[in-house]
Amino acid sequence: MNEPLGIKSTDFWVKVVEMLQQNWALIDDETGGSVRVFFVDDGSGVFDEMAFPSASSARTALGLNGFERYAESADLQSFLRPPAAPYHRTTHPNGPIYSSGRFWRS
Repeated sequence: MNEPLGIKSTDFWVKVVEMLQQNWALIDDETGGSVRVFFVDDGSGVFDEMAFPSASSARTALGLNGFERYAESADLQSFLRPPAAPYHRTTHPNGPIYSSGRFWRS
């Protein structure tokens, strides 16, 4: 469960879930132009992931689901720090919350 993951992206997206809890997302390129979004907790644990046909479709979906691009928000940068690599697999108390569709709008 603690195997390190080779996520290359450093362009964070963030969703403030509640006081002192954020869910982070990184969009990583895959072969053929598709991408994989890794959902990361504050402790650098990857608790879910989803595949998308393109980076633009992933960015659109993240925005529809309440995520903001960290680099574009001076406000978020003033009080949040993204989790640091290396990233490892972990579980979320509610299971795969995004890929299951329970907390994801298409």
